[in-house]
Amino acid sequence: MIINCPICGPREAAEYSYIGDATRVRPEADNIDLNSWSDYVHQRQNPRGNHHEHWQHSGACRSILCVTRDTLSHAISGVKLVGPYSEDTK
Repeated sequence: MIINCPICGPREAAEYSYIGDATRVRPEADNIDLNSWSDYVHQRQNPRGNHHEHWQHSGACRSILCVTRDTLSHAISGVKLVGPYSEDTK
């Protein structure tokens, strides 16, 4: 799998670390019960088709990316930078 980093260009997936599902929303800390928190931490969907995921380019610039990947074919249809990037992170 090749991921096209907006900073470094196309690189092998081995340079990246999968962080997690980019569509999950963390529950509000001030009003959370144990069951809701447990569901957030442990329950995962196994979507079929295009899915948004967070990846870190841990083997190079260390940037955090949102990758749109087809879970059946592993084809990547989009990559965007998430959050600020600075030269200090290299």
